[in-house]
Amino acid sequence: MHRIVIVGGGQAASALIAKLVAEGCDAKITLVCAEPRLPYQRPPLSKAYLLGEMAEDRLYFRPAAWYDEHGVDVRLGTRATGIDTAARTLRLDGGDTLPYDDLVLTTGAHPRSLPASIGGTLGNVFAVRDLDDADAMEPAFRDGARALIIGGGYIGLEAAAVAAKRGVSVTLVEAADRILQRVAAPETSDFFRALHLSHGVDIREGVGLTALTGDDVVTGATLSDGTTLDIDFAIVGVGIAPATALAEGAGLTIDNGIATDAHGRTSDPQIWAAGDCASTPLGDGRVRIESVGNAIDQAEIVAHNLLGRDVTYTPKPWFWSDQYDVKLQIAGLNTGYDAIHVRQVADARSHWYYRGDQLIAIDSLSDTRGYMVGKRLIEMGKSPAPDVVTHPDTNLKALLKA
Repeated sequence: MHRIVIVGGGQAASALIAKLVAEGCDAKITLVCAEPRLPYQRPPLSKAYLLGEMAEDRLYFRPAAWYDEHGVDVRLGTRATGIDTAARTLRLDGGDTLPYDDLVLTTGAHPRSLPASIGGTLGNVFAVRDLDDADAMEPAFRDGARALIIGGGYIGLEAAAVAAKRGVSVTLVEAADRILQRVAAPETSDFFRALHLSHGVDIREGVGLTALTGDDVVTGATLSDGTTLDIDFAIVGVGIAPATALAEGAGLTIDNGIATDAHGRTSDPQIWAAGDCASTPLGDGRVRIESVGNAIDQAEIVAHNLLGRDVTYTPKPWFWSDQYDVKLQIAGLNTGYDAIHVRQVADARSHWYYRGDQLIAIDSLSDTRGYMVGKRLIEMGKSPAPDVVTHPDTNLKALLKA
């Protein structure tokens, strides 16, 4: 019997197994997961789960019985330590090996941490990546506590929103000139800065962290402008790095993640990759997209190709972030934009990114209709004139038929 082994326990692993099962795959499927839990959702950890609005059992994609029913061999709490590409075996902690005919790496990414030399290993210094992280930090979110959040990207801002809603006094520092500088236009940064300020968050841009201080547990912070703060806990949100150690050890090509072709295959023809750990061709270069949508789409393409189909992957990026009562939805990649056009209709707002005459991305700020239409326009390769999409009287749905 053909043997498919999958390493990882997140969105991509879950989507891959679900697609293989749905397509009637008759191979022996084995999932190797370092965490002691079945695959579960990550995005709610920094939002609904920390707010107490989502119970743990709702995080899981499928119950254990589903895997049993479909004959999936699940190895929880088992870490893959190496790959023998010649023998086609996966080494596991404890010394066991697992043979494979096809191996799929859905190893995800790791949060970047602060070095111990500046207090990164002190107690009550948290990251937000897995369920253990969320459970560890939850008791710190008490009314009147003082938090420092390092990093003004989406993870940092989501954590700030949750903390503020739970009565925590929040200071957020961003070393760059503005929050969201790496991923969004100034107009989007301005919107979220104002939103957080209105909820009492102290945002300091162009200010980095010099050191966290304390004996065993963090009690203070020194910032790059010389300011000192008394704090009860800190959250580090300074980005993530693709988990490529297993692939590197096997000699696979690494290029901003595990390099795959448009079919999801790595430089070894029997090894595949999908999700946050993988980079894929796009235009004349490569892209690694850190999103739920990409993890699902890439994994399903790999599933089709494991079944012998010749299916290629064309990235259709989309993302979202929930902060307070605002839902940010993003479609497209804004790399290389040269103009932003703002649509405002009542409380619905959206930012449309153009490169020349081409619509390349949209940020929707509780503008669901704008997002849905903008996403479809980008996928269809249509670029209405900016003054048309931003006019409040424009029927956006009609643009799809124009």
